[in-house]
Amino acid sequence: MYRSICLAIIGCTFFAGAVAQDSVPVSTEEIIVSHVDEETTRALALLETTVNINSGTMNLDGVRAVGRIFSAELDDIGFSTEWIDGAPVARAGHLVAHRGDRGPKILLIGHLDTVFAVDSPFQKYAVVDEHYAAGPGTTDMKGGDVIIIHALRALQAAGVLDEISIKVVMTGDEEMPGRPLEIRSAALLEAAKWADYAIGFEDGDSNPRTAVIARRGTTTWTLSTSGARAHSSQIFQPDYGDGAIYEAARILNAFREELSAEPNLSFNPGTILGGTIIDHDDAASSGTAFGKTNIISGVVRVRGDLRTISLDQRETVKTRMQEIVARHLPVTDASIEFTDGYPPMAPSDGNYALLKLFDQSSRDLGFGEVAAVNPRKAGAADISFAADYVEMAMDGVGLMGSGGHTLDEVADLRTLSMQTKRVAVLLYRLSQQQ
Repeated sequence: MYRSICLAIIGCTFFAGAVAQDSVPVSTEEIIVSHVDEETTRALALLETTVNINSGTMNLDGVRAVGRIFSAELDDIGFSTEWIDGAPVARAGHLVAHRGDRGPKILLIGHLDTVFAVDSPFQKYAVVDEHYAAGPGTTDMKGGDVIIIHALRALQAAGVLDEISIKVVMTGDEEMPGRPLEIRSAALLEAAKWADYAIGFEDGDSNPRTAVIARRGTTTWTLSTSGARAHSSQIFQPDYGDGAIYEAARILNAFREELSAEPNLSFNPGTILGGTIIDHDDAASSGTAFGKTNIISGVVRVRGDLRTISLDQRETVKTRMQEIVARHLPVTDASIEFTDGYPPMAPSDGNYALLKLFDQSSRDLGFGEVAAVNPRKAGAADISFAADYVEMAMDGVGLMGSGGHTLDEVADLRTLSMQTKRVAVLLYRLSQQQ
């Protein structure tokens, strides 16, 4: 009898413990993480489908086709979607989507195009092994676009998507932007002015332990020099001077000596033509030159790029380059012209704060720390247009891999769910902040 009572008590205690354990509420973040795991197969299928559609920037139909797929995904979770026609800048256009009117306003940025044209030999998604898949745009950046969708679906499954206001902008010409940039980027700028936060889904330096809180902007420059044409025996004489080629060499070497130590600055002469006569085709980045060894060079043209970490640095460096150009050698002349491209995304306290929140989400999920990328390892990207208008900005949280912009582009599929969980938890935590 005593033994029966003891067994009954033990049984009841075990049952009560089991009930108590089962009744512990599952946290919102646990639901988010679980949904990401459950939907990984679906996300991989979406990645394969979009990668198999060629969307090289100038394949306008292909870019639109990829846009329609992501538009349908966003429609399915309650977004209002719109296609912004790119005809004014001779491009396909952009996908813009909006959902919600509560909580923080967050802009999520992707792009639909790739660097691979319709005649590229690299066209299809191919599984390498259980961890890797090759394909045009897997990492840059259809994988990032898929992470956007994957994370938003997880927030919807957890019942918290209504607690934030989201705008998604997926541009159709990030790899070869239409001009003028202010027209091409109008939808992106409008969304940035609306937002509190901006997050870009490029692959950064393809290291899952990093994210981007600063990107350098791009500027092209054209240096032109001229000299007195004469027989080479007269070079350096008072009436004929040093010639256009020596003047160009002086300027380029002075750029290197006086500016190369500037932090986060780079400047590169990409083409140079010089001689008696030159013919330069800017659009084709090519040209021809004629000259003879016994003639003092009369003309030089150099085309290069300039990358700066902030608007202040950009303007300061331009001024210093102009001052160097103005120190002419005898009987020569020179001028330099600048054309600004993508703006810089300067590091800021807000950007570091967003990275800190992302880093904490990663640590809490068991994925380890996330540090800032060295800006010299991060090229220009669409988030740079948004960064100056939001309180906090971060990029480089897309699908990781290697070989971007080459025929060897390969995605590390293990980072798909990891990056999605990190982003989804970050978005949820932003929704809970006052």
